[in-house]
Amino acid sequence: MSFKSMVNNTVAIFVLSFTLLMGVVFTPTVFAEEQFSLEEITVKELKQGYQDGDFTVEEVVGAYLERIEQYENTYNAFTFMNEDALEQAKEMDQKLQSGEDEGELAGVPIVIKEAVDVTGFPSTFGWKGFSKANGGVEIMPEVDAPIVQELKEAVAIILGKTNIPAFSASGTNASSSWAGDTYNAINPKFAPGGSSSGTATAISGNFAVLGIAEETGGSIQNPAAAQGIVGVKPTFGLVPSAGTTPLAANTRDVLGPHARTVEDAAAMLDVIAGPNDQDENTEQAVVPEDGYTGNLNDSSLEGKRLGIYGDGWRDEELSKETQEMYDREIKELEAQGAKIVEDPFADTGFKEFVEESGNIGYDALVSDIQNYLDRMDPEGNMPTISEIFNQVEEVPWAEGGPLNHFKEERGINFEEDLKDPYEVPDLSEFEEVRKKYIEIIDQVMAENDLDGFVYPQMSQETPLLHDEDSSIEATTVSEINISGLPLVTVPAGYYESGSPFALAFFGEQWSEAELLAMAYDYEQATQHREAPALQVGEELPQTATNNLNYVMYGAMMIIFSVILIVGKRIIVRRAN
Repeated sequence: MSFKSMVNNTVAIFVLSFTLLMGVVFTPTVFAEEQFSLEEITVKELKQGYQDGDFTVEEVVGAYLERIEQYENTYNAFTFMNEDALEQAKEMDQKLQSGEDEGELAGVPIVIKEAVDVTGFPSTFGWKGFSKANGGVEIMPEVDAPIVQELKEAVAIILGKTNIPAFSASGTNASSSWAGDTYNAINPKFAPGGSSSGTATAISGNFAVLGIAEETGGSIQNPAAAQGIVGVKPTFGLVPSAGTTPLAANTRDVLGPHARTVEDAAAMLDVIAGPNDQDENTEQAVVPEDGYTGNLNDSSLEGKRLGIYGDGWRDEELSKETQEMYDREIKELEAQGAKIVEDPFADTGFKEFVEESGNIGYDALVSDIQNYLDRMDPEGNMPTISEIFNQVEEVPWAEGGPLNHFKEERGINFEEDLKDPYEVPDLSEFEEVRKKYIEIIDQVMAENDLDGFVYPQMSQETPLLHDEDSSIEATTVSEINISGLPLVTVPAGYYESGSPFALAFFGEQWSEAELLAMAYDYEQATQHREAPALQVGEELPQTATNNLNYVMYGAMMIIFSVILIVGKRIIVRRAN
């Protein structure tokens, strides 16, 4: 062999070896998870285990914290952890042993969406400008949100707060969060749903038993559907939403449960629903005498008349696979005794009215944020919204910011509104539109003798997280948000890709008990939910926010190869 050939082969082998080595270094190390002892445990099972002495609260909380520590670097569900959780669990064990009265959720590990105020944790809006860790201004609430007060009174254990996109302004992912992307527990390649991304991942991934989510336009139902769990978007005003970073506090914002089962979601709703003197929007709230869990039974679909998705609702067609799965689940509903009514909105003018009235309800955003800030500190020491943005030295509605589309597409004049952030704009137009929505829907239900509606939650499967041109296409957003009506999302199978498919039951105001009962009957008959097998990796999956890492790695390898080739030619020339 000539010297030239030997050099050629040596360089080629070196390049190949180096490339393979770098491939090993940069390839995620993935392991299948070991069986989690508390996997898919329900509230009822947990409370029974405490009562029977099968485990202590400390053991349960410790097990969840260990699981979070194992997988958080991969899934990034949390913004902050409760460092006192274990100590609180020990104290609860002592109370239970002494026979003290326990709360409805005593010892149940839960998570809270980042947007909801919890004392001891900063409120960041999911935005880097309010993240101290990212050089932003820290905003610290001095009082809990009413819903957190109720959960603490029920003696639930808060494990931490969960990730959201900046200003909760995405229904698909948390890519704009100061904390980075949250990953779908079913498969990290899929979008996790937004804006309650972290709560959905925590519940689907068995990092907690129950979670608080929030919705303005799909943010409870989208993540629930994308991650194969149950979500309850309640009637506007059923659950207090004060103390929550707002987008539309007095028109659309609602808080509700994420859970793995319908019964668990109902158990959480039993705690958080009803009138609350800290939130005037709840004054008219109607809750059932027997609660929501008291209405559940596995024959609730018998004789129920349900309207299904059709052209009368909107022109958007279902994908081929979505339609096939929807048809299959309609047969399951019929097998449980439900009566199906095809396209009940046909010729009602509903979709035309929806298009004409637009995606509304955000006019008071600036004054809503100011009122939210004022509530955080009863002593009145909180800076105004203008003062805070001046401290940050940037605004979220600037070009490229998370609220820019509110300015460009929804006509909010932030600069003008900031001149007097306490001035509440006239919301009468929105109220008239909501009234018309409800009028049409009530009329459709009456004329067709309907008990509710059941739609596929999405018109097509959940998009991939790194697909920046696609978003979750929910079939009821923003109709369900403008009307303020309740909706329950329940797992209904899986696409060929492995992405979850979900049904959405919805109906008239304050009908959560009936919707949950129907969803429970369906869930018990089908049992579609499957616990995901989680992954552990040194590198996060390819996503919208870390694509650059892979591009940079590829570019580095190309440059390195070019350097070696040039170097090889120099060596060969000298050898000759």
